[in-house]
Amino acid sequence: MAVPEVIPIAYEPKHRTETIGRYADGQFLASITYAFPEGFRPDDGWEEHKRLYTVLHTFDSEGRYRDSEVWCAGTWAEQQRDPHGDDSVLSHARVHLAKLLRSLPRRSYTDIAIRPFQLTVDGVLFGLLTGVDEGEAWAELYPDRLGFSEPWDGTYDV
Repeated sequence: MAVPEVIPIAYEPKHRTETIGRYADGQFLASITYAFPEGFRPDDGWEEHKRLYTVLHTFDSEGRYRDSEVWCAGTWAEQQRDPHGDDSVLSHARVHLAKLLRSLPRRSYTDIAIRPFQLTVDGVLFGLLTGVDEGEAWAELYPDRLGFSEPWDGTYDV
């Protein structure tokens, strides 16, 4: 089976797709995710290259990509220096995500269906990419690394 033109993503509360849904102008997909820039090879100092991003992608009601807000909260190294405080990188990312979500009028958390898209920010690939490997069609959300495939019911593999 080929990759569908519009790929369903299931809303799962308290899991990795808990911040997806619909709003007055269409659909949204939001997350907090760590990522390395494309082509990065781990070596000494990798902690400074692993960055935490707050991401909000928006789509029209038909799943066509509209726009993205991608914000870097800081690095893994910074998070390790203050892992639990209100000033931690993760705390800043969560606050920023909450602000972005509040900006979406008539927001509701629910399943979505979007078309493939991609963009690069800070050398990091973001998007929903598709392909076929050994006859198996797939879609994968980057940099979150959520994989989708048959039966194309919106559930994901990690």
